[in-house]
Amino acid sequence: MSAAENLVRHDTPARCRRKIKDLKELAQLLPALRAGGRKVVMCHGVFDPLHIGHIRHFEQARKLGHLLVVTVTPDRFVNKGPHRPVFTEQLRAEAIAALECVDFVAVNQWPMAIECIQVLKPDVFVKGSEFQQKTDRTGAIPLEEQAVRAVGGRIAYTEDITFSASNLVNRHLPVLPKEVSEYLAGFASRWGTDRALACLEAIKPLKVLVVGEAIIDEYCYCEAIGKSSKEPTLAVKYLSTEKFAGGTLAVANHVAGFCDHVALLNHLGEQSPQEEFIRGKLNPKVERRFLYRKNAPTIVKRRFIEGYFFHKLFEVYEINDAPMDPADNEALCAALRGQLDGFDAVVVFDFGHGMLTPEAIDVLAREARFLAVNTQSNAGNLGYHTISKYPRADYVCIAENEMRLDARDRRGDLRGMARDMAGRLGAGHVVVTRGKVGCLGFAAQDGFVEVPALAGQVVDRVGAGDAFLSITAPLIAAGTPLEVACFIGNVAGAQAVATVGHRSSVEKGVLTRHIEHLLK
Repeated sequence: MSAAENLVRHDTPARCRRKIKDLKELAQLLPALRAGGRKVVMCHGVFDPLHIGHIRHFEQARKLGHLLVVTVTPDRFVNKGPHRPVFTEQLRAEAIAALECVDFVAVNQWPMAIECIQVLKPDVFVKGSEFQQKTDRTGAIPLEEQAVRAVGGRIAYTEDITFSASNLVNRHLPVLPKEVSEYLAGFASRWGTDRALACLEAIKPLKVLVVGEAIIDEYCYCEAIGKSSKEPTLAVKYLSTEKFAGGTLAVANHVAGFCDHVALLNHLGEQSPQEEFIRGKLNPKVERRFLYRKNAPTIVKRRFIEGYFFHKLFEVYEINDAPMDPADNEALCAALRGQLDGFDAVVVFDFGHGMLTPEAIDVLAREARFLAVNTQSNAGNLGYHTISKYPRADYVCIAENEMRLDARDRRGDLRGMARDMAGRLGAGHVVVTRGKVGCLGFAAQDGFVEVPALAGQVVDRVGAGDAFLSITAPLIAAGTPLEVACFIGNVAGAQAVATVGHRSSVEKGVLTRHIEHLLK
């Protein structure tokens, strides 16, 4: 079966089927069709859902040449928020192919149109009028124009009525619950897209230090075979392994997507440090300050996962959770002393595995200009590790169960706990992340804000809280209003849960487009 046939459903009408081509096949067809000076016009986009503005755009573009080719952004590169695209790439291609003015349709293989232009070599590449009227935050248009000129073509713009597909979806085909859509409409009226994105731009020059343990997240995919015949034990067949840079490694990668100056201070194990893997996974912008713990491996959290349903079966830790060697403790404190004042924000992710001793915490609390702290409860420290170990923090961000564990209050008023914690730690900001409920934020000046969860499909919850704090810590350090910071953090969290483990970091361009489409 050809690649083009994979794009076509069995019930696709024959007249549409003839128009839908694989990119390579289409590139081979076009030279002959150009005979006699016939010009090829190309349009590119998501086109989800197809609407009258798109149709007018195609009709005008067709008049600029003799053949109209439309390339469609594939599903995996549609960054427009939860439950998008509404229609799959196959259905979007079929809908466009049904238009009389369109001669051929192909699904792109890349995130942008640049490579498509290089392959198809259009005489005219056509954009909608809206791209002349607004800021191109993706930076794609100059690259597209350069690519078109390189193949001997030109860029042109249509002039007709325009609609925002995201606005139409948000208004008429809502993919989020009604209360979330109503919140987004209110947020847009209070702050606006430009204000939210300006806050993201404001953190670019910040100097940020990330402190905490390096963790390797290893996913071992298995296939369930059944119960052992001799014991009540689940038997599985090993399929494959995937490794991710987790812990503060993932955090530093997130921050590096938004801030130009990022340093990382963490512990690797003297035994099995896995340094080559770690260096290969870190963003090149991150300044690495590795310390090595004696008689310990770099922490590995190995999760065994039933591959078909993505059910996590159990975990195995490779870790030395004994008390820190005094020499290692002093080396950490020495690396912190006199260094913290040079950073606009120090972000501490304390996973409770022994790196951050009382002595190190004391240095952080005394010397950091702006200290953001997250303490996490997990299987290795549950009940022994809470935020109360820190005498001071400017920004505290913890999960609801960790807040309740610290307060020893399972069902009490969460707002009272947040206000009490802010008072005890002198924290100007406290945020409680609440999973599918969203988050609750408190600031002495702003009071309380609640922002709903913005996630669509949840693939894997690992790392969602890390992504939230990675973005909100520099935002709050830069003076971003609490509600705006929480909103952006929830968008980052929505992106984190949509991917397996730490396969990808939160990227500024993707986050920006997600925010734009949510607020249209």
